[in-house]
Formats: sequence, structure tokens, C-alpha cells
Amino acid sequence: MTIVETRFDSSSKTTVDQIQDRILERICFAYYRPGDQLKEAALAKEFGVSRTPVRDAIARIGHLGLVETRNGVGTIVIALSDDRIRHVYEMRMKLATLIGEMSPVSIEASHCEEAQSIHEMALLLREEPNAQEYVKLNRRLQSLIKSLIGNSLLCEFWNQVYYQASSVWHRMERKVGSEAYDALVEETSDLLIALERKDIQAVGYVQRLHIGYGFQRIEEFVFGKDI
Repeated sequence: MTIVETRFDSSSKTTVDQIQDRILERICFAYYRPGDQLKEAALAKEFGVSRTPVRDAIARIGHLGLVETRNGVGTIVIALSDDRIRHVYEMRMKLATLIGEMSPVSIEASHCEEAQSIHEMALLLREEPNAQEYVKLNRRLQSLIKSLIGNSLLCEFWNQVYYQASSVWHRMERKVGSEAYDALVEETSDLLIALERKDIQAVGYVQRLHIGYGFQRIEEFVFGKDI
């Protein structure tokens, strides 16, 4: 598998944010597999930084439940159990319904523009599938949804369960095929309609609906359950 790039961009994200993003991408792409050790010194050398921002980034990922530190071993990537995955998706579906209820934000033109851009990219990906670009676009969609969550605690929980869910995607990458790309097109289309209507509650219900569809694919392709 091709390693994701390590060059940092000039965005407003901090160095810790960008290191965290790189490591999370590698977990989602299964470049780092369960049991693999994350070595601070090696990562610091690779990214051209001191060990402090690497340590901070790994600590954040630990709070997301994707790595853990073990005595005598170090920090390793961990796999979520099937029961944990089910619980994560149940929580994601419940949290989605709260987006329009807890400190809802006003939908701005910039939200619609970003949703339109993501939808157009989803259409292109459906024509030319690419697993890594799919994950990146899904994370861009996640950033848009986060910007629509006004309650800070809800946003924290939403972020945590999103990354826990995304850590299992690689387990069905070769099994789902075009279905995942079709689903992303449908989700972004539904989201765009909700945003254009400035209906923040509909945004939440669109997310709840498509998270449910995603869980059905997990059950079929990861758990082997007939739908």
C-alpha cells in the first residue's frame, strides 16, 4: 500500500493537527494495522519536528480509542471488536438526530458551496473510483458536518465516533465496490438539498439515514450478516 504524503500544507491547522491527520489516514488506509507500534522518534524524524507534537497527536488519537499505550510495549494501534463497532454506529445514529436540536447553527452560503463542491467530487469519484480519495473526501464531508454542530460537547462525541467508525472501512474496501461511491453521491445530494433549504434538522436526519445505510454495509461485508 502506498504511504500517504507527509508534506504539511499551509492551512490554519496546527502542526499537531496535521500530524494527527496523517496518522489517522494511515490507520484508515490500514497502512498501520492493529498491533503496529507508533514510534515517536521515527515519526518525529519523518515529519521533521520534535517529539512533542508527535506525542500530543498520538495522545489525541488515544482519546479517540484507536491506539493505546502498554507497559513494556509502547503505543500500538488497536482493533475495535464487532460489538464495539455496533455500539459506535448506534451512537453515531443517535447523535445525528441531535444536530438540529442542541445549539443549532445558522446555515450559511459557504456551507452550501462546500457541500456542492463535495458532491461534484463524489460524482467524479463514482466514475473513477479511488479508495484513498474516497476516505479523504469522506473526511472533508465530516469537517463540513462538524462546522454545522453548534454544541461543543456534541461535536467532540461526534468526532470521536466518526474516527472509530472510519477505522474499520479498510475491512470492506475490496468487498463493497461501486456501492460505496453510489452511497456517497446520494448522501451528498441529500445533504445539499437540506442545506439549500436551510433546514438544520434535516441535515441531522440525512446523516442519521446514511449512517444507518453504512452500518447495513458493515453488517453485510464485515460481519457477514444477510440484510
